[in-house]
Amino acid sequence: MTTVIDHTAEAVLDPAEIPKKSYLAEVVAATPGVSRLEMCIQCGTCGGSCPSAKDMDHSPRQIFAMIHAGMKDDVLASNTPWYCVSCYFCTSRCPQEIHITDVMYTLKRMAIKANLYDDHTAADLSKTFVNQVENNGRSFELGLATRHYLRHQPMRLVGSATFGLEMLSKGRLDLTPHKIDGLDQLKAILKKAKELDKVEV
Repeated sequence: MTTVIDHTAEAVLDPAEIPKKSYLAEVVAATPGVSRLEMCIQCGTCGGSCPSAKDMDHSPRQIFAMIHAGMKDDVLASNTPWYCVSCYFCTSRCPQEIHITDVMYTLKRMAIKANLYDDHTAADLSKTFVNQVENNGRSFELGLATRHYLRHQPMRLVGSATFGLEMLSKGRLDLTPHKIDGLDQLKAILKKAKELDKVEV
């Protein structure tokens, strides 16, 4: 018997078809909106479209198969989400309209919470960036770069000094962070988002 897959279908699988305590259900529930992750047909279009695929230890297709197989620790230890550059090329080309980039963000958050990633470089950069946004409402590039290089690649900081001075001379780099207007409103939004994130699904 031949199974016909309707690639134009708007409806995702019935949630009842996903085992409630499965890792797939956990990832789907943690991804904002409708991820459509359960619709993956393992075609490989995502990996074939990804500009960072050659540096990933697993292609996005493989990561999704691992999620279906319940390989939580292996998924969260993978470098794949950290090499995602959020270009959305995979998402735009996916025949099942899976929100692949959103799933990658979810996996990054899960990896940070579980502390199951080998290379802390990207995660530390992400934490520093988020901390700056929470405190100032925007990134402070000089502080972000300085902290990142001091922690992970101190010798590159010396080599970047000339570039930094050129940016300063052209007024493209600030020496001190600047807070946005309405920072209290942003903090209230972020606080509410964190509260919602803690709600059991």
